[in-house]
Amino acid sequence: MGNQLLHTPEGVRDIYGEECARKLAVQEQIQKVFHLYGYRDIETPVFEFFDIFNKERGSVGDREMYKFFDRDNNTLVLRPDITPSIARCAAKYFMDEAKSLRFCYLGQTFINSTSYQGRFKETTQTGAELIGDDTSDADGEMIAMVIDALKAAGLKEFQVELGQVEFYRGLVEEAGMDQETMERLRLLIEHKNFFGVEELLTEQTMKPELKNLFLKLPELFGDIDKIRLAKSMTDNDRAIRAIERLERVQEILDSYGLGDYVSYDLGMLSKYSYYTGIIFKAYTYGTGEYVVTGGRYDKLLEQFGKNAPAVGFVIMADQLMLALSRQQIETKIQRVGTVILYDRDARQAGIRLAGQYRSDGVAVQLIRKRSGETVEEYLDYAKRNGMKRLLYLEGDGHQVREYGIRKENL
Repeated sequence: MGNQLLHTPEGVRDIYGEECARKLAVQEQIQKVFHLYGYRDIETPVFEFFDIFNKERGSVGDREMYKFFDRDNNTLVLRPDITPSIARCAAKYFMDEAKSLRFCYLGQTFINSTSYQGRFKETTQTGAELIGDDTSDADGEMIAMVIDALKAAGLKEFQVELGQVEFYRGLVEEAGMDQETMERLRLLIEHKNFFGVEELLTEQTMKPELKNLFLKLPELFGDIDKIRLAKSMTDNDRAIRAIERLERVQEILDSYGLGDYVSYDLGMLSKYSYYTGIIFKAYTYGTGEYVVTGGRYDKLLEQFGKNAPAVGFVIMADQLMLALSRQQIETKIQRVGTVILYDRDARQAGIRLAGQYRSDGVAVQLIRKRSGETVEEYLDYAKRNGMKRLLYLEGDGHQVREYGIRKENL
């Protein structure tokens, strides 16, 4: 039983040492970008009522949530997604605010996924939400902030891929598909299963031009010109408006000087049911998963009583850290470079010296030397922890010996 207590449950892990320091440093750089764009911090509870994340509002199914009960027999869940929590919070505290709201956050989410997927069940997410602005400028701002945040984290090679759920919904509305068929087709298109799309469409009755566009949908990805080609293939007003929205977003990102980071994929169709317009994901190499996902969700806040459009995104911090590690991108962290070792009678001098270093922003460890232990043992400890020097206050502290951490010391 004692050994069992040293292990974590499946799907979670400990993070410590330099890995933890790097993760915190990256998160801090991302938060700085959010703040420079004028976003304000918000923190919501780790667990909420189950209904906050029901089928219409949530990002995962019922079986993938961690559920439990409080003493009043209410069903609670560990949050699988932070966006619905922020929507609830905005409706509760900013119901009468007619102007835009800008929030940013950092927190843990919990999804009880099956183990064979190789995914963690607890993940760190940091993101932003812009509520109360339905313009393409708001879409552009969010994508620009994604790009700047990833650059601040240290990534150099990445791509933000944009889609538009309204394009697909306009087409299936025209085709008269039922919900089940629409969902089957969505999955086939998203996985770029050309044969599956063709087989499903043979069962449907629609005009040949529309069927041909559905067949082409998995291929409609690339630069903005490829997306303009899709606009020429339909006369569906809803689908055309969706493409025109993407064109405006491209113009805005060009104004930011960030247009080269963006590509398009009309076959990107999110499983999140609350998305209503533009959607996007960011990819880089070194991880098989996206590092950012986001989009517009203009109807979500209505479910909490506030009629306000919104757009937001989340950065998957753990996937981002994996990519940075595999790309061998160094993250600057504040390391403890100095140990101040003191004898019992030198305590006051040691505390005073450590205080001087810390007031100058220099991290030091202050350690009282145990009787019977040698300085070499502390030099060995300092080397194991990546420190560069040891200051030894001997006797009453009037004498200080400095040791560089080198192999000859050990």
